[in-house]
Amino acid sequence: MITDKTFSFLKKLKQHNNREWFAEHKALYEASHEELIAFADQLLKGLNQFDQIETPSGKKSLFRIYRDIRFSKDKTPYKTNRSGSFARLGEERRGGYYFSVAPGETVVGGGFYGPSAADLKLIRQQIELDAEPLKAVLNEKEFKSYYGGLQGEKLKTYPRGFDPEHEAIELLRHKHFFVMRSFTDQEVLQADFPDQVLEAYQKLLPFFEVMSMYLTTNLDGESIL
Repeated sequence: MITDKTFSFLKKLKQHNNREWFAEHKALYEASHEELIAFADQLLKGLNQFDQIETPSGKKSLFRIYRDIRFSKDKTPYKTNRSGSFARLGEERRGGYYFSVAPGETVVGGGFYGPSAADLKLIRQQIELDAEPLKAVLNEKEFKSYYGGLQGEKLKTYPRGFDPEHEAIELLRHKHFFVMRSFTDQEVLQADFPDQVLEAYQKLLPFFEVMSMYLTTNLDGESIL
């Protein structure tokens, strides 16, 4: 489980985001990191009960805490959240699961963040041809209540080559196709938080099924694998 050990470290790091402080308090980071590895290992074990995952271990799922500041105006060296992702196994299973833990900002979900140009074009073509399977998932009462709608950046107008008057134009405008659910700090620090995360992940399966269908078949419905 996630404990105040991690939250306390992240709060202090946010106040002292510099290499000197981090070096002096490396033990706090290492203790939190071990906690995150155990948490991610538990998620991976649970995920493999209802899906097949390519990510080999909880440790491998975790993103580095070090920021890439080469092209950023923000030169603070460390991320003030701890996050990770799990990739689904095989060409026929598309999408990935994600979590980000931070005081007041914990989110869990998954989908398709920053798909390749080829994948994005195919997703849009499939939606243009038949958006109903995706709409059915997104509008399903429980899914919509739990996750809300698709998140992420959208085009201001419409994608080139597509009809701006298409009935699914709002879906076609999306650059990313993912959903997220927020959790309170109180929820994160509960012993059953890993179970709550796995419940959130399991609710993604119908969404992944539709999106995988879109990405593994051509516009005639034939497999492209």
